[in-house]
Amino acid sequence: MVDVLRPAPAIASGIGEIFQILRDGHARTKAELAVLTGLARSTVALRVDALLAADLVRPAGEAVSTGGRPPARVAFNPRAGLVLAVDLGATHATVAVADLAAVILDARTRTIDIGDGPESLLDTILADAAELVDSTAAGLPLVGVGIGVPGPVEHSTGRPTNPPIMPGWDRFDVPAYVQKTFDVPVLVDNDVNILALGEQAMSWPQVEDLVFVKVSTGIGAGIIAGGQLQRGAQGSAGDMGHVQVPAGAGSTREPGDERDLEALASGSALAIALREEGLDVHGPSDVVDLVRAGNAAAIEATRQAGRDVGEVLATVVNLLNPSIIVLGGSIARAGEHLLAGVREVVYRRSIPLATQHLAIVQSQAGDRAAVLGAAIMVAREVLSPASVDRYVAAKAR
Repeated sequence: MVDVLRPAPAIASGIGEIFQILRDGHARTKAELAVLTGLARSTVALRVDALLAADLVRPAGEAVSTGGRPPARVAFNPRAGLVLAVDLGATHATVAVADLAAVILDARTRTIDIGDGPESLLDTILADAAELVDSTAAGLPLVGVGIGVPGPVEHSTGRPTNPPIMPGWDRFDVPAYVQKTFDVPVLVDNDVNILALGEQAMSWPQVEDLVFVKVSTGIGAGIIAGGQLQRGAQGSAGDMGHVQVPAGAGSTREPGDERDLEALASGSALAIALREEGLDVHGPSDVVDLVRAGNAAAIEATRQAGRDVGEVLATVVNLLNPSIIVLGGSIARAGEHLLAGVREVVYRRSIPLATQHLAIVQSQAGDRAAVLGAAIMVAREVLSPASVDRYVAAKAR
């Protein structure tokens, strides 16, 4: 929270910059905004009036009078528009409508097969989305669409790039296809990145350095450092599933085994390993069922998968020094066994300073973390200073 009684250094003076101060939801007077920005009250008044005309802020009562007429306060109006958020998984799709504060207003989930290809699947999802928007909108404009997909994405273009479990999606122009139905900005990202945003918002809002690791059909990580999601130069940051894993303590791997983390510790890899032991296992969901039923082989395999994940995360901890590592995905939800294996290795192999206050925890955000993260991603884009300046100018025409 900004201390309005203490003068702050002058910041950029555009309408969008003034709006950023109000995005925390706290109501402020024009005089308080003038103190925060270092601008003349007349300038602030003109820009606040423009935000009011664009419906991005709303009147929020009166402040206490210090003599004379009580000054009016204004606050962010999260119902100035709607955001559409989509979480695509290998076998499920969730579509949600959120306000500009990323509060989920309505959502629906259906079973899908990501292998059906982009056009057929997106047509189904967009039909669901149109119904949700129509039932929720109440005349409010849709301002953006955010989509998470289970594979690598070139974030600047929104095109999946060589996604291993998404046949037919490679280099498909997802934003352009979606914009045939919704003519608004469309942002596409890897599902683990939006999970990281959702988990931080729901469970760790004060934490600025967090790594979310999803262990499911595949393995990936979403990295938040300094409060910002880190995508890397081309959008491939966090692809820890393709890191080669050294054979650590307790490993039964043969010398020269150079499999990467995903080939060792993903739900698919565990299913293969347990099937080779004679168990009736066809996929990650069967692994989870066996672990929950107390099967000793499945529990030990999951514990060893945690150790292998820990071998890679120990390097991540030494390099990035996060405050929180969150484990999510179907295998992480099977119980404490994956978590125990990760902790065993990370705390042993990382430097003491990096682990002094490090917490390694299971995801608490639930099934809506991904659509929440997608809504946050869009809200940050469409409510950025430059975007707000353009929006207000267009509304004034």
